Amino acid sequence: MNICVFCGSGTGHNPVYAGAARTLGKLLVQHQSTLIYGGGNIGLMGIVADQVIDGGGKVIGIIPDFLMQKEVGHKGLTQLEVVGSMHERKRRMADLAHAFLALPGGWGTLDELAEILTWRQLGLVNAPVAILNTQGYFDTLIKQMEVMVHEGFLSSQNLTDVLIVDKPELLFPHFGQSPD
Repeated sequence: MNICVFCGSGTGHNPVYAGAARTLGKLLVQHQSTLIYGGGNIGLMGIVADQVIDGGGKVIGIIPDFLMQKEVGHKGLTQLEVVGSMHERKRRMADLAHAFLALPGGWGTLDELAEILTWRQLGLVNAPVAILNTQGYFDTLIKQMEVMVHEGFLSSQNLTDVLIVDKPELLFPHFGQSPD
């Protein structure tokens, strides 16, 4: 299974985020899942990718050329695709993914999550979407989504379809996988 991970190019102030990223990387290997991600070697992105690589797993990174030029592209991946724009990056990651997962991050993570949730709502993708709510990071975003439902701007089913977990170990049963 190819799992697309959206996450920060920083690690955050709390080491629990990096710990969750390392655990996720180990679980991806354990479940023989391929990591699809933004191709960076920094932040939570780099931590997840390094953990998968160190465990002998497969990692496909998709990075826009301008970020590659800034030398943030991970050189040790199974495969690194360089594309022309951020939009091409998101489209390519979506084309490869069987499931999507958001970890803590900033604007880029929020953008990727919002776009994939919109594409799922419109039927452009049908893969599961999950949020890893480590340390309650996404609590206020989840509350905003609940307000959107309450105020009639989002169907309750669209929110119900998003898996929200606080530990990486809870993801894989939802993705239809169990360890060997």
